Amino acid sequence: MSKKLVIVESPNKVRSIAGYLGKDFDVEASVGHIRDLAQPSELPAAEKKGPYGRFAVDVTDGFKPYYVVNPDKKKTVTQLRKALKDADELYLATDDDREGEAIAWHLLEVLKPKVPVRRMTFTEITKEAVTRALDNTRDLDTHRVDAQETRRILDRLVGYEVSPVLWRKVRAGLSAGRVQSVATRLVVERERERMAFKAAGYWGVEARLSTDLAAGGSLRSPAGDDSSFTARLTALDGRRVATGRDFTDAGVLRPAAVKAGTVHLHEGAARAVADAIIRAVPRVAEVEDKPYRRRPAAPFTTSTLQQEASRKLRMNPRETMRVAQALYENGFITYMRTDSTVLSGQAVAAARGQVAELYGPEYVAPKPRVYATKTKGAQEAHEAIRPAGDHFRTPAQVSGRLTGPQFRLYELIWRRTVASQMADATGSTATVRVDVPLRPADGGSRDAGITFNTASLSAAGTVITFRGFLAAYEEGRDADRYESEAAPAVTAAAAGGAGDGVGRSGAAGAVKSGKDRDVRLPAMIVGQELSALAAEAAGHETTPPPRYTEASLVKALEEREIGRPSTYASIMSTISDRGYVEHRGQALVPTWLAFAVTRLLEENFSELVDYDFTASMEADLDRIAAGEEDRVDWLTQFYYGPQGRAGVSDAAPSETGTAGESQGLKALVDGLGEIDARAVNSIDIGEGITLRVGRYGPYLEDAEGKRANVPGDLAPDELTVAKARELFTRAADDGRELGADPSTGHTIVAKDGRYGPYVTEILPEPETAPEAEEGVGTTASKPGGRATARKSRKGPKPRTASLLKSMDLATVTLEQALDLLSLPRVVGQDGEGVDITAQNGRYGPYLKKGTDSRSLESEEQLFTVTLEQALELFAQPKRRRGQAAARGPLRELGTDPATGRPVVIKDGRFGPYFTDGETNVTLRRDDDPATVTPERAYELLAEKRAKGPAKKRTTRKTTTKKTTAKKAATGKSAR
Repeated sequence: MSKKLVIVESPNKVRSIAGYLGKDFDVEASVGHIRDLAQPSELPAAEKKGPYGRFAVDVTDGFKPYYVVNPDKKKTVTQLRKALKDADELYLATDDDREGEAIAWHLLEVLKPKVPVRRMTFTEITKEAVTRALDNTRDLDTHRVDAQETRRILDRLVGYEVSPVLWRKVRAGLSAGRVQSVATRLVVERERERMAFKAAGYWGVEARLSTDLAAGGSLRSPAGDDSSFTARLTALDGRRVATGRDFTDAGVLRPAAVKAGTVHLHEGAARAVADAIIRAVPRVAEVEDKPYRRRPAAPFTTSTLQQEASRKLRMNPRETMRVAQALYENGFITYMRTDSTVLSGQAVAAARGQVAELYGPEYVAPKPRVYATKTKGAQEAHEAIRPAGDHFRTPAQVSGRLTGPQFRLYELIWRRTVASQMADATGSTATVRVDVPLRPADGGSRDAGITFNTASLSAAGTVITFRGFLAAYEEGRDADRYESEAAPAVTAAAAGGAGDGVGRSGAAGAVKSGKDRDVRLPAMIVGQELSALAAEAAGHETTPPPRYTEASLVKALEEREIGRPSTYASIMSTISDRGYVEHRGQALVPTWLAFAVTRLLEENFSELVDYDFTASMEADLDRIAAGEEDRVDWLTQFYYGPQGRAGVSDAAPSETGTAGESQGLKALVDGLGEIDARAVNSIDIGEGITLRVGRYGPYLEDAEGKRANVPGDLAPDELTVAKARELFTRAADDGRELGADPSTGHTIVAKDGRYGPYVTEILPEPETAPEAEEGVGTTASKPGGRATARKSRKGPKPRTASLLKSMDLATVTLEQALDLLSLPRVVGQDGEGVDITAQNGRYGPYLKKGTDSRSLESEEQLFTVTLEQALELFAQPKRRRGQAAARGPLRELGTDPATGRPVVIKDGRFGPYFTDGETNVTLRRDDDPATVTPERAYELLAEKRAKGPAKKRTTRKTTTKKTTAKKAATGKSAR
């Protein structure tokens, strides 16, 4: 009987695909790449001195690569060869992208099959998709292989040529990469903008107005007041009042604002205008009501999935791709590396059918929506990321088979896909302008005494009358720099709004922009008089450009067409792992090391970190994948030039994505002049103060040569001249003796270290033997040299403790230092005789009892917490740091007659639910927590108990026969 061998990438796919294909197919996994470019140290001795010795690429003969089977894949290769011996056909079912195509090619090169070979591709692991793929096999796409191999060789050339320069001039072990260096530059440039930023102050006025002329009140409207609204001062005598957007980052008005006569209000004028508004009678000058319509976002691509998962689920790109990979391999979603927003006909039909079923026919878009892919170089003909299958499973149907992160990501993908085929959200946008006659009020730029006669205030908002796709999903966005300056709005319930639909997951929530807020203004007509209930002047300052988050950095790279979907997660990981960025919440903060590396690259390899040039290389790789460019010609021009259209060049890329006159990477590196390492590692802070990136971290140096450590938690934009002088002052106290420890006699000193101020003890020098025996305690002397003493063993380490946040290096006392050095403090023992200790750790103060721990609220509690207080903390359930205490029930319903247990409604992560302490069930779509009856709760709980517990997924262990691994072939590529 004939046997067909199918090779996939991941072992997690094997079981599902084997079940779909049947007993005539043997499914094996390559476990990713089986071979890669050799490291120079892995080359045979004969090759190390040859053309492959430097890069494992022969740059003199068509850029031929030297591949080796990865050591951890030799056993896999042996197993695949054994399986191939019994097969009549070979199906290569690696992923349907360039990397998957390259893996398939490597399998052919290593296995050298003598049976027919077919390329089998699918973008979802369902029976329908696998069956269709089996009936529509194709040949290997060598152009895709060429593009992937070119990318790999390109990264090797750039990394191996540029990284050694970083090792010599900045720090050993650093790396430069074609995309990672550009991403790092983006983050560093944003921090430079923040460092150069100068805040500008300006004032504004808000007023509470009412259509009820007899009304009175404050700036905030009372509950149920439909006659009042908040308006913001927008113009004086027709001249627009300046807001944050009107100022440059240098703290002055933009030229366009100056030309337009924009009024820069200061405190005196703002308060005068506010007082005048209170005394005047506002009158409606203009009312505008426009229809509102909003379309849903396109289905997910790789980058938009990473962005939304970061915003809504707090998942970084690496975690998002790891979870998405698991969902894909287990048949829950389609392939997760794609630039495409296209949905197949089956997917469109599935989404539209599910909308009608779950939300109602009125929520289905009038006709199928088709989304155009925005990325110019979108790879291949993939679908968007969507739930797998010709009929989508709802989140509720898969919840029992997924982990928490998997469920949240699946729900996000499901909601986005379904929403993409739903009707538009519609409503109306209302805008009102109110003019207020002013009694003489001084104002104008710099309060120069100009008199204004009329103040114009505006209010705007949108009322959603039909939620459409918003019932399922609303796209998130990054915070706007001046979001607070949106027209003031009072949230009101939309008329005719629909419920949230399936589930009530927080994943469906989103930050709403000011213009899209659901607000309602009272009915008004032009000329109508209003009453001014209150007016308030408030001062503001402009804010620096926001730092990148991983989501916004992925978006910035995608907008510049730098990198591809498969690379974004690894880029984020690399710049973090290499120490180029640190995370402060979700913000990416560049380290001083990143500043030094970026400066070196900008000054000496400017083309390699040029955004347009890097994007043009991506476009050229796309051309190679399409068969429109020859890989050898491209690499030759990039590395050698001259006149190369893809070489490293000072010329801007042409419209075809290639570069002009160039010297090539090799000539660029060979022609490097002397690089001043001290200058590269120096950043001017101002007033003669320089930050230097040293071997052991950053430090400050002034014109007199004085030095001071820079705390590791101090962001670059926070290192002002004033802060630098403060650090110098603190450094002057470095090493201050506090006194002697009465119990040991050791001197206690306060010091300033890289990670902040701390106290430590000075231990006496250990006594040494008068004469050391030969060979013990000394190292052998070199010819013409002398023997050097070395310690035969390490002595005791001094006690050390960081200062509390409330302490200062200049004022810390001996008593405080001894308290710190006494930590951890034994608070007492529990009933079983186990010690409870108070300790200060990386994440703050805490109590420890055996392997159990509880956080303390303040550092001072380390010295004051009592045994009784400690026992009380351990008696409470453990909570994550910052986690709020458990919330009480929303409503108590009574005792379930079937079980005798009290039933309550609680608010969970996915919305309100009934519980009797053992069984939980989510409220249905039409159940209101405030009005649902106890009988309804008893009924749903009984149904849930009748179904029994959800079945847990089990993983069957498979045993593999031990085989003697033959020596894997290692050699040159035939290419």
